[in-house]
Amino acid sequence: MPATLTELIDLLDLEKLDEGLFRGRQLENTGFIRVFGGQVAAQALVAAQLTVPDERHVHSLHSYFLLGGDLSIPIIYDVENVRDGGSFTTRRVAARQHGAIIYYLTASFQKVEEGFDHQDDMPDVPPPDECTPLPDVIRAVNPEAADWWVKEWSAIDARLVTRGDDPATQRLWFRFAGTLPDDRRLRNAVLTYFSDLTLLGPTLLPHDRVVSSPDVQVASLDHTIWFHRPAAANQWFLYDQHSPSASRARGLAIGRVFSEDGLLVATIAQEGLIRRVDPAR
Repeated sequence: MPATLTELIDLLDLEKLDEGLFRGRQLENTGFIRVFGGQVAAQALVAAQLTVPDERHVHSLHSYFLLGGDLSIPIIYDVENVRDGGSFTTRRVAARQHGAIIYYLTASFQKVEEGFDHQDDMPDVPPPDECTPLPDVIRAVNPEAADWWVKEWSAIDARLVTRGDDPATQRLWFRFAGTLPDDRRLRNAVLTYFSDLTLLGPTLLPHDRVVSSPDVQVASLDHTIWFHRPAAANQWFLYDQHSPSASRARGLAIGRVFSEDGLLVATIAQEGLIRRVDPAR
């Protein structure tokens, strides 16, 4: 994963091959064995944004992870112009490798309008400086995994909020380790990148498992984001995550992202594979 926020921004700078056709590069020296889902989602959103007028911003995206991405070759993003309406614009993006579609995204964009406004209150949690950095939480269980986290995720500062009575709820504060330019489109893409991080964790916590447990196979299946309100990027955000259900080797997680001052920025939903496996096999 990107070692710095600058590397992440560079990763989201796609090469235009033709009208509606873009190429996304891969990172080198990563410990992952396949492309991180947040990367392909964020690059696909960038590809869609590049075909939409600047005054229209994404308000929702819906996507499916179909195949694991190959880190050794670029990803080609093919953008379909579905609709250009008076207020809304719709794009569909197919991400391809080796001649196969590995990921589909449908995104809807809207021009800025005024309207009714209400939101949930942000949960009452300790501030970031009273919460434990996530690498320290991991190090207490697995020092090697903590070193890997620091190497792969140093572009973000994440801190775990002490868990409450609900075993299917997980909360963490995060902020970008650097200064993000004042670009709403870039902010949405970076949020999309990090939205895939830790979200399936609450689906396993009630079963005394974590994503790295050797007896569980974990993979993202689909991913949805509703972007509610723009917020300044260079601040802390609370990622409030809850799993309402797990069954038939699948777990559902819902996340809400709040700005530090309590603004509900986005709602995220993801269903993932959480399959029991025999570690010996």
